[in-house]
Amino acid sequence: MLKNKRILITAGPTWVPIDSVRVISNIATGETGRLLAERLQKAGAKVTLIIGHTGCSSSNRNIRIINFKFFDDLRKILKKELRLTKYDFIIHSAAVSDFKPRRTIKNKIDSARPRTLKLIGLPKIIKDIRSLNPEGKLVMFKLESGVNDTTLIKRARKSLLAYQADFVVANRVFRAYKAFVLNHSKVYSKAGSKKELVRKLVEVLKRAR
Repeated sequence: MLKNKRILITAGPTWVPIDSVRVISNIATGETGRLLAERLQKAGAKVTLIIGHTGCSSSNRNIRIINFKFFDDLRKILKKELRLTKYDFIIHSAAVSDFKPRRTIKNKIDSARPRTLKLIGLPKIIKDIRSLNPEGKLVMFKLESGVNDTTLIKRARKSLLAYQADFVVANRVFRAYKAFVLNHSKVYSKAGSKKELVRKLVEVLKRAR
């Protein structure tokens, strides 16, 4: 059961600055995180939703909402939250940026002067989550495109092992929406929409030990 369980959810896009006005971002809406937060709160959980800069938010006043924009903001917020509070579940659904410019320009880049943008990798925030809350159940998300179900599940399990997560939501961007909820040894369910995924994931978490 989820009554009075403390649950932390990350959702939405992350920004990485290019210059003083431009960013690298992605098309994540945060909808899955919002829907999860609302359903889990209705199940009796104490929910904190950390959500990126998006028009998708919740009007549920029983959900604690923390907004962020940039990658560094999300990382700082998570570290603070996980040091202050012991969460029973962490659902890491935010679409976290993988790269940043090698050098951020202090002022606005002159559009009349083309530039080459060189990118370098960013730290994996999920590693912070696991190290700061080793006992909480961790749900990670693995997004792929242009792969079949077998490859999607195989890659998701590889990530689950690499980051020591308890469950992974493997979803795919290819024509229609499709997602699987699985762990190291079992595929719990398949979903054809975000609402269906949320409903099935919550059921899996209710039975988690």
